Amino acid sequence: MPGISPDIISHRLSVNPAVRPVRQKRRAYDPERYEAMKAEGWRMCVDYTNLNRACPKDSFPLPRIDQLVDATAGHALLSFMDAYSGYNQIFMHPEDQAHTSFITDRGLYCYKVMPFGLKNAGATYQRLVNHLFAPLIGNTMEVYVDDMLVKSRTADQHIPNSLHMPNTNSRRPSHSKQKIYAYG
Repeated sequence: MPGISPDIISHRLSVNPAVRPVRQKRRAYDPERYEAMKAEGWRMCVDYTNLNRACPKDSFPLPRIDQLVDATAGHALLSFMDAYSGYNQIFMHPEDQAHTSFITDRGLYCYKVMPFGLKNAGATYQRLVNHLFAPLIGNTMEVYVDDMLVKSRTADQHIPNSLHMPNTNSRRPSHSKQKIYAYG
């Protein structure tokens, strides 16, 4: 799966150096559970509570929902898209990958991409989509984290507006589910 270039954005953890690292317990499972995990497609869930406590909150503002709804008033057509694989396309900064490590009886692992559950992941993703779609936001597009909306005042404008969105930047989150709704 193609990722977002680290030249555009990578997730950095601003870990407070005064906070001592907490040693995580090793996760061990019996062979039957490993087989069930493989067969059923289970995913590893890591508790980042201690790491999140050590990181200050990123005050990057998320858009206000009421303003986004108001910005769609008077538009004839709206297309809603969900960038459902967005978070895991943003690379972790190499220096911060060790902070995401976890131990199993099969080895030591760390995340190379931003895992779900980290503090400030939403702010990092919002910063990315604001950067990628800056020329369109407020004009023909609105974005709230991984939910994107293309809007057009007339039906004739909608296809050109929709076609501009994917071509804005070839390094955008490339896995989006598109649902088109028409309001008249």
